[in-house]
Formats: sequence, structure tokens, C-alpha cells
Amino acid sequence: MKNLKNIVITNNKNGIKTLTINDPKTYNSLSFTTLKSLLTAFKKLDKDNFTKVIILQGAGKGFSAGHNLKEVKGLKKRSKYLKLFNLCSKLMMQIVEGRKPVIAKVHGSAYAAGCQLVASCDLAYSSNNARFATPGVNIGLFCSTPMVAVSRKVSRKKMMKMLLTGEPIKANYAKEIGLINDHFSKSKINKEVLKIASVIASKSNLTIKIGKQAFYKQLEMPLSKAYRYTSKMMSLNMMAMDAKEGISAFLEKRKPVWKNK
Repeated sequence: MKNLKNIVITNNKNGIKTLTINDPKTYNSLSFTTLKSLLTAFKKLDKDNFTKVIILQGAGKGFSAGHNLKEVKGLKKRSKYLKLFNLCSKLMMQIVEGRKPVIAKVHGSAYAAGCQLVASCDLAYSSNNARFATPGVNIGLFCSTPMVAVSRKVSRKKMMKMLLTGEPIKANYAKEIGLINDHFSKSKINKEVLKIASVIASKSNLTIKIGKQAFYKQLEMPLSKAYRYTSKMMSLNMMAMDAKEGISAFLEKRKPVWKNK
């Protein structure tokens, strides 16, 4: 893809794409430029039929420090602040509402909007030395938008402690509270993330698309409405060729051949 500043996209095997935030001088801060590039990249990969899974990572010493505070300080007008935070929110919504599964691969620090980015991804894995925080309170700017994503992965009391103290948490605790799936040594994390991405990529694209959409929508519904909605989605899924192929393959004890239809 052309004209993507601070972003590098790498092709892996089996339809797995790695999207790297490449602005290590600012600790991969989420500036206007980087946010726009990320949003463009995710939209294009979401429409790409050859892309099955997206891995998101940061270059250099860490994942992302969040918004670029030098840029934020220079904005001054409320309308410009709102433009920045709305753009960031659009990116997070694109990740959640997109058709393709997104896996965060985290090393170093994932702070503020960087932590929000991790929480917005469908799965998240980190190196053992990774740290996560919503530290806005330390600079007089409460992490209000980051807490939207993180509070949907972490329980209220644990989330409030992160927000009120601004203190970073370690990878093992991030796993314990549900912010990440697991953590590994630096030498193993790439292999482990590619392993889980390969497993997901081996499934029907159509089935994954339907399931991801249904998962996030039903979470916000009352129980009875959620069951009505998911029954409708499963009925829709059953009409697909891949569902028929998958069931036949299981009964015939063979490997399914997905058509993604």
C-alpha cells in the first residue's frame, strides 16, 4: 500500500499480514499521521480477500506510548482535540467492527491510547517484559477514551485502579485480569503469535466474519435479545456453503475445503 506514513505491512504465509507501527523515535505514538495511516491500512486489509488474519505490532523499544503529547500540546483548540480523539475512536471501532481477526503482539510499553489499541484487538499476546498502563491521571488528563476499550476487557475494580493510580501493570497480571491472552519470552513470542494466527487462518473466512460480528454485537444486548440475535446469525451461517461443507467433512472424517461462501 502506498502513502502509509509510519506504517509497514508485511506478508506472511497463509494470508497472515503483519501491520507494524514504525515510528520508534516517538515510541510509536498515535499522532494524527499514524492514526490516519492505521485506519487506512485496516480498512484496505479488511476488504482484501487474501488477508485472513492481521497481526499488529510496534517497532523499536515498545508497542506504543499512546498519543503524541508534543502534538497534543500544540493543538490548543477544543475542536482540534475532539478531531484527534474522534479519529482515534474511529480506528478502534474499525478494528472491532472489521471482518478480519486482529492480534496485538506487544513488547515494551503499551500506555494510554497504546493500551486502548491492545484492548481493541480481538486477541493480545505480549513478551514477558511488557507493561500496560492508563497513566493519564499523572499528567492531569484522565484516560477517558482508553478506558472504553480496556474496561470492556477488565473488571471494574481492576480498571479503576489502573485509571486512578496510573501505575503500570506487568504482563502476568495483564493476563490474569483478561487484558491479554498470554505472554512469552522475547525469543518465543513471534513463533507463538504466528502459530495462533495460522490456526485462525485455516478456518473459513466467512464463518470468522459472521462470528466476530455476532460476538461484539451480542455483548451489548440484554440476554433474551442476544439469544434472538445469535439464533438469527446461526441460521444465516447454516445457509452458507462452508457450513454445509464443514458438517459433511466432519461426518465423513475428512479435512474441509473452504469456499468462503
